[in-house]
Amino acid sequence: MGLFSKKQFLKVIEWQDDSKDLLIYRYPLTDRDQIMNSSTLIVRPSQIGVLVHKGQIADIFAPGTYKLSTENIPIISKILTLPTHGEYQVQAEVYYVNTKNITGLKWGTQNPIMMRDNDFGNVRIRAFGTYAFQVNDPRRFIEKMSGTNKEYHASEAHNQVCPSILQCFADAVSESRISALDLASNYREFSNTVLEGANEEFDKFGLKITSLLIENISLPAEVEKALDERTRLGIMSDKMGTYTQLAAADALKAAASNPNGNNMAGLGVGLGAGVATAGVLSQALANAKDSPVVKPAEDKDNSSSELIECPNCHAQVKKGSKFCPECGNKLPSKRFCTNCGAELSSNAKFCPECGTKQ
Repeated sequence: MGLFSKKQFLKVIEWQDDSKDLLIYRYPLTDRDQIMNSSTLIVRPSQIGVLVHKGQIADIFAPGTYKLSTENIPIISKILTLPTHGEYQVQAEVYYVNTKNITGLKWGTQNPIMMRDNDFGNVRIRAFGTYAFQVNDPRRFIEKMSGTNKEYHASEAHNQVCPSILQCFADAVSESRISALDLASNYREFSNTVLEGANEEFDKFGLKITSLLIENISLPAEVEKALDERTRLGIMSDKMGTYTQLAAADALKAAASNPNGNNMAGLGVGLGAGVATAGVLSQALANAKDSPVVKPAEDKDNSSSELIECPNCHAQVKKGSKFCPECGNKLPSKRFCTNCGAELSSNAKFCPECGTKQ
């Protein structure tokens, strides 16, 4: 600050923050501006005021309104210069620290992380997600990160501390020993573990992670393909013959769409390939045919000759039943022809043997 220029004494010092990611703002002071012993410092909600003198933090102010005087702030008495027109001028700078929660920050693995899996061996995985943080120690944050910068943005802090999240994620995956198949069901546990570990690093810079989410953990394409094939086989695990039949049907379908012809040679390139493919398909179909196939047991009691009709709901009921299983109606007892004695259905009007009207 100039000593011989005409001074402009500041009555009120405040910062009306309209930014979204500005973490540090140094109040602009020109060579003509001076902070007086009676200046008013206004610190708004989600702000922290920091008074810096000759590169050293002199005092920190929580949200509120302050009269800068030696009576209520003794530290100022150490940084006063000669009086000017009855007022002491303060040779200091004022920094405002934004303590709002900075949200929507993204993290992700630039390079794959290697994990050891019991099913697939060594697997390379990638992950990404979002997190939020805020300044929880203004003094440490200024000393370790922003320094004397006029402004310091959240993106700058993100670039410096985000690698800590990736490191903690890699440690969490390796220490958990969870298989690749179970990663998706443990997102919440991974998130809590990474948040706890990363906060130890963030705290060194006066920051705190308030939330961290894992949105996706992706596997290599070849592993995903193997998982899809395993799922497909699991669906058809009842009989291997079913799978063989499906494979043969797929091959036949491909042969039918082959522009080289509509005979068996269309299964391959040239006659030799066609004959070889035909042999493979024949063997596959033969094996599938020989495979035991579970057929539903034939119920002799369900043959049409052993069923009668319910006179109430007309449902087919097993002969000899006393009640209809559909409507609960009591079934009539057996009927016989008055002429030839043949057994009749419950609602028969003529005998099917002799034709006598009943």
